[in-house]
Amino acid sequence: MSRRRAQAARLVSLLVASLLLAGCGAAATPAPSAGPSATAEASAGPPAASGVVSKLEDVQGAVVQIESQGTFVDPGEGETTGAGRGTGAIIDPSGIAVTNNHVVTGAALIKVWIGGDTTRTYNAKVLGVSECSDLAVIDIEGDGFPYLSWYEAAPKVGQEVYLAGYPLGEPEYTLTKGIVSKADAPGDTTWASVDTVVMHDAQANRGNSGGPLITPDGQIVAVEFAGNQADQSFAIGVKEVNRVLSDLRSGKDVTSIGVNGQAVADDAGNSGIWVASVASGSPADEAGVKPGDLITRIEGLPLAADGTMGDYCDILRSHEPTDELKIQVWRPTTNQVLEGNLNGPALALVETLGGNPEATPAPTSGATPEPGTTAAPADYAYVAVSEENGRLTTELPSEWSDTSTGDWTRNDEVVGARIGASTNYDTWVDEYTVPGIFLGVSTALAGTAVESELDSQKTTFEKDCTYDSRFDFNSYGYTGKFDAYRNCGGTSNSFYVVVLKPEDGSHLVMAQVVVLGDRDLMATDHAIETLKVSMP
Repeated sequence: MSRRRAQAARLVSLLVASLLLAGCGAAATPAPSAGPSATAEASAGPPAASGVVSKLEDVQGAVVQIESQGTFVDPGEGETTGAGRGTGAIIDPSGIAVTNNHVVTGAALIKVWIGGDTTRTYNAKVLGVSECSDLAVIDIEGDGFPYLSWYEAAPKVGQEVYLAGYPLGEPEYTLTKGIVSKADAPGDTTWASVDTVVMHDAQANRGNSGGPLITPDGQIVAVEFAGNQADQSFAIGVKEVNRVLSDLRSGKDVTSIGVNGQAVADDAGNSGIWVASVASGSPADEAGVKPGDLITRIEGLPLAADGTMGDYCDILRSHEPTDELKIQVWRPTTNQVLEGNLNGPALALVETLGGNPEATPAPTSGATPEPGTTAAPADYAYVAVSEENGRLTTELPSEWSDTSTGDWTRNDEVVGARIGASTNYDTWVDEYTVPGIFLGVSTALAGTAVESELDSQKTTFEKDCTYDSRFDFNSYGYTGKFDAYRNCGGTSNSFYVVVLKPEDGSHLVMAQVVVLGDRDLMATDHAIETLKVSMP
């Protein structure tokens, strides 16, 4: 997403706020609290013997607590390594259980406790998941378990229901009573996209995710997956479960690329799917998607503009799981935009501006920079370059050794100081065939509006290039905007014009950059980050 979207701080703040209304799994994944804080602990008896459950007091024996251990990336806390807990329901005596995708996807290890018995731990493996239905089927080791059957009739408003589970990550089994408030509530949320869901008022808390909503005789009406701060809880109905259940039991994922994700959007039009974890070997993993990424586009279409998973899931449902799909990703840790393909070529960098060069990989060529220089990704080493009168200094690639410094003039008047650098600066001035930069600083132009300066440059450069778009910049103590141009001078190269001001508005900075590849974009970041101004 880079500067194509908003800055990391604003999006992270937005994500943290949005998670307050997310799913109800007590996990290190995007699944915060659902419903009110109070729960009613059930006075259920011991677990039932093997067989189908037919009485409310025997339900406990078929309800499991699930602990998912692994590494997740939370937008508020960053990377967290630990365990999150949710609930599941055994639906087959062989140990097949249903829960939520957001409870288990991306976990390295899944542990299960059955019927509130904390003296024995079972291992479980994921058979199949559906991100868009927020469902998952797991296989618990062992056999001969009590299990729940499905309620076959359509739920009705006012119908008595009970929610069974293990809220708040505690080992005590709870059972809360309510009624169906809406039989067909809208199902598009920030973490799933289901045609309709069952809304009910049985009290739910974080950790109830994946638990069964049941009838008084123990049949599953729906699978709990969400709640909000209005004391409303939501569960995925049997009709939706049955649509994907056989595939999940057979080991096939449905409408899933292998991420534990959540949609986020703001009023400025910034949106995407936040990735908390990635399942190993999944299409997302093979494409190079990492926890903490924001997937902004699939097949060129922006995602989550309405704050839900609707568009994302519609795209997945319009293609086969093996189809090659182009994706765009914003990586906040490096402020990079990457593009690649699911089931095809992996992600590769397409843009870095205003990012964090220190967060990118070290050089791979084996070359050792000279003392006093720093190495950039893709093998650039940096050296300090100063304007001849010391008015500005920065660090530029040592390969851009052909430099030109001095006064920055406009219409034969001196407006500031400049540094120009390239592998061949004269060629850089006349053509778009070599990488390089013009970096100018002016106090005389401090009162010029950023947009006006960019507009005046645009009339010149769009004659040689295809104008792309204008993006925000906010980093290294500067704010402003930049224009991107493509296919410049009959080449496939790109050209950027960046106009910035410091917080005190004391001067204006303009950079013009010819970009042949990733390392030139990173070098631009580094030049702005290391810029020092000593203007009179």
